[in-house]
Amino acid sequence: MRPLEILIPILLSVYLLWRSPRHQIIRYLPALAFILTLNHFVVEGYRWQMIPLYALTLLLTIFSFISDWKPLASYLTVGLLFLATLIPILLPVPQIPTPSGDYQIGTRTFEFSDSSRKELFSGKDEARKFMIKVWYPADVNDSDIQAVWMSNAEIFAPTIATYLELPSFFLNHLTLVNVPAYQDASLAQSQEKFPVILFSHGWNGFSAQNTAQALELASRGYVVIGFQHTYGAVVTVFSDGTIAPNNPKALPEDAEDPNYEKKANVLVSQWAEDMAFVLDQLDAQESEVGKFLNQNLDLEKVGVYGHSTGGGAAIQFCGMDQRCKAVLGMDPFMRPVATELIQSGVSQPSFFMFSQAWSDLEDSINNQLFNSFYPNGLEGYGVITITGTRHYDFSDLPLLSPIAPQLGLKGPLNGKRVTEIVNSYLIDFFDLTLKGKPSDIFTNEFSTFGEVIERNK
Repeated sequence: MRPLEILIPILLSVYLLWRSPRHQIIRYLPALAFILTLNHFVVEGYRWQMIPLYALTLLLTIFSFISDWKPLASYLTVGLLFLATLIPILLPVPQIPTPSGDYQIGTRTFEFSDSSRKELFSGKDEARKFMIKVWYPADVNDSDIQAVWMSNAEIFAPTIATYLELPSFFLNHLTLVNVPAYQDASLAQSQEKFPVILFSHGWNGFSAQNTAQALELASRGYVVIGFQHTYGAVVTVFSDGTIAPNNPKALPEDAEDPNYEKKANVLVSQWAEDMAFVLDQLDAQESEVGKFLNQNLDLEKVGVYGHSTGGGAAIQFCGMDQRCKAVLGMDPFMRPVATELIQSGVSQPSFFMFSQAWSDLEDSINNQLFNSFYPNGLEGYGVITITGTRHYDFSDLPLLSPIAPQLGLKGPLNGKRVTEIVNSYLIDFFDLTLKGKPSDIFTNEFSTFGEVIERNK
């Protein structure tokens, strides 16, 4: 809970429980709580989880001016206050952890239109359009504004909630989430150029879904680019307000379709081409993103990682573009990856993390394909399973609530612990492969964390 949200129930509790001597000032505590509530609306922002507490504050304020609260009624109301406070505790405004690196962080969004490619999934004769979100080391000024977790959250939140089979209003408080980064801040000046890391989200995902990881990497001197793959993302909102929803036909619905892999490859090939196009633009001095970032980028050091279908797209990209120097997959969805790439593997250093939920499906088509693919790579750095995790543990979604396991958003392993483990491997892998820094984790054969099991492949 946020500061004013905490103070309001504290004042009401003191009012209800303070028995003797009953100073006159005690009767004014509900009114003070009501004033704090009004300030809370302005400073912190209204959210639906607080509605029972708002109502109780108003009622106690009214009754406090009529008559003093009787002991029995007070004790019963304390129970009601506890229940009203429990809702915003269990469904808090998420907090993205402050990264541990030396750099402050800026973030910007860019829109691209690739006239050389036709959009495959809009049903219109138009060029491929998509968005990216960039996190980067920044020189922050006093006038810079703290960034929000996701732009257009009022559109994203109900769409994500519906996809997760929650009530459409359930995640509306995501509009209140800020992150430890600054919108449109200046790129940090450095004698050393920054390596680039591309991130590809999963099916029905979005560019900001792994913000905690992107911030951690950016704070350590990487420029991280998150892709919003139009029509594969949960929703895309362009700069002019145009909305492109997810197209369910972009990924075959029938998993038993004998041509599933071939059809799905069309999607991840498009996503891989999105990545290639952005790298082209980074190298083009006349492009907006090139002008902003190019002079401080080391385009000879490009890492790529992805989650789920985005993990498959990362593999697909690195199999077709040697600008990729290292690839990491989180629960990579292998079925869309080209057959010839499954057979050849990738030549770049590679590392893969699996959730226990996906790893336990030993006989799944996805695991069979991965087991065929991985040994063919030239520089495999290993494959691990993190026990007590589910598919979305690799994203920010577990940060939504302490009851995220009950909502099906994560496994039973504590969310902070999951973040610590995933970030440690993510940072060490790219530091090792792109910056040449030694890694205790990889040197010690993954014995650092007891929750990690090395898969024998």
